[in-house]
Amino acid sequence: MKLHINKWRSLWWSISAAIILAGIISMVISWQTTGYPLRPSLDFVGGTRLLLERDCSEADNCNKPIDINLVRDIAKKQGLGDSSIQIIADKDTGKDNGVLIRTKTLDVEKRTQLKDTLSAKIGFFDSSKNQIDTVGPTLGRQLFTTGTTALIVSFIGIVLYLGFRFQWDYSAFAIVATFHDLLMTVGIFSIFGLLFGMEVDSLFIVALLTITGFSVNDTVVIYDRIRENVKTHENVSFNEIVDDAVNQTIVRSINTTLTTLLSLIAIFLFGGETLRNFALALIIGFTMGAYSSIFISSTLLAWWRQHKGESTITPSNPETIDAPVDNS
Repeated sequence: MKLHINKWRSLWWSISAAIILAGIISMVISWQTTGYPLRPSLDFVGGTRLLLERDCSEADNCNKPIDINLVRDIAKKQGLGDSSIQIIADKDTGKDNGVLIRTKTLDVEKRTQLKDTLSAKIGFFDSSKNQIDTVGPTLGRQLFTTGTTALIVSFIGIVLYLGFRFQWDYSAFAIVATFHDLLMTVGIFSIFGLLFGMEVDSLFIVALLTITGFSVNDTVVIYDRIRENVKTHENVSFNEIVDDAVNQTIVRSINTTLTTLLSLIAIFLFGGETLRNFALALIIGFTMGAYSSIFISSTLLAWWRQHKGESTITPSNPETIDAPVDNS
């Protein structure tokens, strides 16, 4: 069965526009409420993170569920009312026997006081499972700056490569597709931040860089096939050439994405708290990358050629004299 993706390109564009718009609205709301478009972790803003788990080997220590309102009251009485507080599952039992607190930077005395007060109210904590981290604001700013610089440099490199590899319109729409994938991922994480308190850390920047490379790779495969088909098809509409190219490469794109997603899903489920958001970002980004390569970048290129009046390939079309493409 042949997919006629250009026939339904308005639908593909509308789906992307709706998700991106929702993400932008979420980022605006988040900016107004927290001062950031996404909910930042301590990696970027600095502060103290306390991960405390109750010791369920103690008799009656884990009989009652942790009351998050009680934890908030304790934090508020110690001047930590603006802290981020979450109840988390115990790694051994899977039950909600842990509490995760992200707050301003605390010294040793204040950390000990908070932990002792919580222990007295909700149960004894297992010292072997407790985790307490402190990140200074200077390091947080440095991480953000270096991460942003890395993204900019990668985009410049991609632009130069695509400009050398393809004609300018191919390159432009490949960049649009890549930016589409990044904006989708950032927007969805902003929504998750508002709804579920999900935070982004330094690994999120690494995820965005990885998504950038994956998205461009998938788009280049389809664009190479389009350019190859242009050389062998005469008096054929460019829309049909694009449809043929997508149908010839779609199985490869889907298989590559699915095999990668299987590994990422395993990391998301069993990789622990530290890698969970990283894996989720890659899952979203890789899925959006496959979607944009098939339904966005290719249809945008076809639309542009049609807009320019080059909707039919003829023997005199200059594009047919491009250098041969090594599609291996």
